[in-house]
Amino acid sequence: MALQALQSSGVAFRRILSHFPEELSLAFAYGSGVYRQVGPSADQKLIKYGVISTNILIDDLLNWNNLYIAGRLQKPVKIIAMNENIALRSALDKNLRSAVTTAFLMLPESFSEEDLFIEIAGLSYSGDFRMVVGEDKTKVLNIVKPNIAHFRELYGNILQENPQVVYKIQQGRLEIDKSPEGQFTQLMTLPKTLQRQINHIMDPPGKNRDVEETLLQVAHDPDCGEVVRLGLSAIVRPSSMKQSTKGIFTAGMKKSVVYSSLKLHKMWKGWLRKTS
Repeated sequence: MALQALQSSGVAFRRILSHFPEELSLAFAYGSGVYRQVGPSADQKLIKYGVISTNILIDDLLNWNNLYIAGRLQKPVKIIAMNENIALRSALDKNLRSAVTTAFLMLPESFSEEDLFIEIAGLSYSGDFRMVVGEDKTKVLNIVKPNIAHFRELYGNILQENPQVVYKIQQGRLEIDKSPEGQFTQLMTLPKTLQRQINHIMDPPGKNRDVEETLLQVAHDPDCGEVVRLGLSAIVRPSSMKQSTKGIFTAGMKKSVVYSSLKLHKMWKGWLRKTS
């Protein structure tokens, strides 16, 4: 469902919230324009929104069952409303820490803040078939580059508190422990669904090894980061296909065709920028 955006983004958000019960656990906004002071006029923009139960949200934040909402909340968003649900707040924090750990496993020993934030922003697009057809290939860069300060605000404390990273804030550089022992520690803290997917990828037929044994093997593997990336793809790919199918039925065929056409247009413009 979509509601017309009003001239003041704050008024638009309040109008949307008025359609839902008062006991909302969390409401957030994301995408281009979230940080603008003045929103677009009513005849230029529609605000698209979705609804999810608190229990399903917490489960995805903790375990990355499909990385749909968890992935959105790994990027800077504008929190519009949030109650005092301790379990939800804890899950939101755990989701951010999991994003950092997963990105660490796919990065070299030394890298920049921007490298880290690009890796984090791309987690929920790993294996998304829409990134092959329908999305601007520079989408992740477009999310990160204008919002470095917001990413830094979101992840700064987590990075400074992490004992496995040397965070050189002034230089915007980081160094992490890439030893097998360090990687095993990181792998053991990954969300359960990602651990299971890694185990499924690495466990030969008939072996039936437990997850910890598999993760120890992966920690010693020179291609550890690529194995983690494959695990992410195994989570995101079916979820992205399901969301696209669901969008056709909920938005209707006509709106879905229009939306897909706009996506293809953006992809084409991104390709032209890259080749020019």
